[in-house]
Amino acid sequence: MLEALAYPFFQRALFAGLLVALLSGFLSPFVVQRRLSFLGDGLAHAAFAGVALGLFLRGEPLWLALPFTVLVSLAITWVKERTELSEDTAIGVFFALSVALGAVFLAKAKGYVGDAMGYLFGSLLAVGPADLLAVGFMVLLALFLLPLWGPLAYATFDRELALADRVPVALHDYLLSAFLAVSLVLSVKVVGILLVAAFLVIPGAAARLMARTFAQMTLLSLLLALLSTLGGLFLSLLLDWPSGASVVLFQAFLFGLALVKAGFSGGK
Repeated sequence: MLEALAYPFFQRALFAGLLVALLSGFLSPFVVQRRLSFLGDGLAHAAFAGVALGLFLRGEPLWLALPFTVLVSLAITWVKERTELSEDTAIGVFFALSVALGAVFLAKAKGYVGDAMGYLFGSLLAVGPADLLAVGFMVLLALFLLPLWGPLAYATFDRELALADRVPVALHDYLLSAFLAVSLVLSVKVVGILLVAAFLVIPGAAARLMARTFAQMTLLSLLLALLSTLGGLFLSLLLDWPSGASVVLFQAFLFGLALVKAGFSGGK
């Protein structure tokens, strides 16, 4: 199985998967603690609309999906901040809009419908050098989020007190939404649109079952995201399974172990 490391396509998939795991593993605790799992689903469907638009315009799908998904994430946050509608309602509206647009674009992308399957389920062979560079660039860009970890964690647990302390909570919400969108789109090649939201939920959920502090939760989420990516990609190669499904199944396995451990320890 280690012979696979000699193949350039597997090297690219492995590096891209690990870089995406770093980004999503860092964001996953915020998704879990802020109860943003539905946002992940909504942005995944926005990514689908962006990919379909790319196929319709005969362009690179992910390069169009990236700005489209970021705009949808910012629009959801804007509706939540500026209106009396709840966040899940705003997500539901843009969720439906994205699916409808994606269906229209895909119907018009004659001859390219088959290409959409690779984006729906993920593919090791689909990760190219340009994708790897894009993921690496965005992970470097995400380093700017590290100084914001404290304020983001503060607002996650006590939003009203953070506002009272003049923390720019609204600005941070926009930044977090944008980076969630970026993480989702960059994960599409490895995991696929149908399963990509799991990358932002399962590592954080498993970490939540084992951690006592939010800092521990973040570190465990990073570790679990990296481990599940490694295990899932090798499982995919060994059993000839789709890469995205293999990674998510490995994540679910780790979540199951964390659930068993939490059950034996009496929960929290």
